[in-house]
Amino acid sequence: MGRPDPEEGQLPAPVKPPDGGWGWIVLFGCFVITGFSYAFPKAVSVYFKELMKDFHVGYSDTAWISSIMLAMLYGTGPVCSIMVNQFGCRPVMLIGGLLASAGMILASFTTNIIELYLTAGVLTGLGMALNFQPSLIMLGTYFDKRRPLANGLAAAGSPVFLSSLSPLGQVLLEKFGWRGGFLIMGGLLLNCCTCGAVMRPLDMGMKRKMGKAQDKYEAKEMLPIGGKSEEGISTTDGTKKAKKAKKKPKKGKKLLDFSIFSNRGFIIYTISKFILVLGLFVPPILLVNYAKDTGVPDTEAAFLLSIIGFIDIFARPACGMVAGLKWVRPHVAYLFSFSMLFNGLTDICSARASNYTGLVIFCVFFGISYGMVGALQFEVLMAIVGSQKFSSAIGLVLLIEAFAVLIGPPSAGRLVDALKNYEVIFYLAGSEVVLSALFLAVASYCCLNRGKKKEPPSENNPSAGGGSDTEEAESDVQEAEEHSSDNHQPAHSTENAVVAANEEANHVGEEQSGEGGGCPTGDGEVLARDGCNADQTVERDSF
Repeated sequence: MGRPDPEEGQLPAPVKPPDGGWGWIVLFGCFVITGFSYAFPKAVSVYFKELMKDFHVGYSDTAWISSIMLAMLYGTGPVCSIMVNQFGCRPVMLIGGLLASAGMILASFTTNIIELYLTAGVLTGLGMALNFQPSLIMLGTYFDKRRPLANGLAAAGSPVFLSSLSPLGQVLLEKFGWRGGFLIMGGLLLNCCTCGAVMRPLDMGMKRKMGKAQDKYEAKEMLPIGGKSEEGISTTDGTKKAKKAKKKPKKGKKLLDFSIFSNRGFIIYTISKFILVLGLFVPPILLVNYAKDTGVPDTEAAFLLSIIGFIDIFARPACGMVAGLKWVRPHVAYLFSFSMLFNGLTDICSARASNYTGLVIFCVFFGISYGMVGALQFEVLMAIVGSQKFSSAIGLVLLIEAFAVLIGPPSAGRLVDALKNYEVIFYLAGSEVVLSALFLAVASYCCLNRGKKKEPPSENNPSAGGGSDTEEAESDVQEAEEHSSDNHQPAHSTENAVVAANEEANHVGEEQSGEGGGCPTGDGEVLARDGCNADQTVERDSF
């Protein structure tokens, strides 16, 4: 069902995020959702060998399952942004949890690879997408000062779940086969619905407090005035009606905001992420089968992903803490570039690993660098576009990255089938990651830093590209306040003669709100809260 306020789940900028409280519960929910979203496509690779035998297909065919999952996670970003802005985060996440679970349950009954693509790939991927993006939006509304740390802790869900789902999948495969494993995995994904249920919109609590404060204000200010209170009420009602008329055309614009493409920092970030995703996910997807082909037992091969996950668990929160330091946070884009460079060089230097010890060393360094990338990627995006435009920005970024996801792992799988050599794949993937790191660092320095020297910094603009967020935030505050006033307006009974006498006052109130004030001025008038700044004072001398 639609909501009258399309911005549910988004916090107007002037309202200070709690940086704690219920936010820690939201953070835990985001931790679980992130774990399923990123670890599940990799953990499914444990079943690929059995799927190749049962369906008589090549590795590149089974690799499409993980690729489709990731493509749905990324490619449905704009659709997810529109749904969140229209319906709110909680209902979207509940639906997503059901879809993700249903996809894996149906996949356990499939009879060919195409049916697996549609169930485990499309349906489960869509369900995880409807959980992943809203959880990040909610995390941004509850945290500000501690946001880098919160992003790092939430991102740690990926390695925690990877280190547990991969061995669990191997155990389920040995005891129940791949069909039984898919069925049990589908049951585990129902936990996404629980995580969606705890995503309480922060602005609802603020509206209740604002409504109670307004009731007290009206009771205190209107009663001593006498007959002039009815005039103030009528003026306030006229102001609300005029603002509601202006509010309707604004809803359609906020479903998906394309103005972020005018932000140079956003363009640079998007191009860099596209190149990064081409090679980032290739090594962990190919790692298990690479180890098996070199003679490593199946159980020890699956344990390699657990090593990456274990290292990643500590790397992400630690990197989040470093990114939150005062002297690091303004340069977080360069820290992100360094983490990508570290990851790419790890792939290149470990391409010749041919024994289990070499693969373990690779997993340690890959876990550190991969954790740094995971902890910083969305923090950098939030810093570039600001919280007001983050829901639209992440949807568009994920859509663009979806094309890279569809190109990277499947192409690597075809090269493996053709060349029977994993060394070339690691060189290629590492080179792509290094290129993305260099592009982000050089472009940020040349295009953004020089631009800042030429243009004076705008006031109250904590992040690049957020110059237009102030006006949008002010209008959102007005909408939230007037919506609160509508819900908590006390009932006043007046006689027909008094209402008729105040029609002219209504007309004056509508003109004043249309001219941009919304705050009546003059002798004997009551302060209208809609559209007024919080720091304004009431002049009572004329009373």
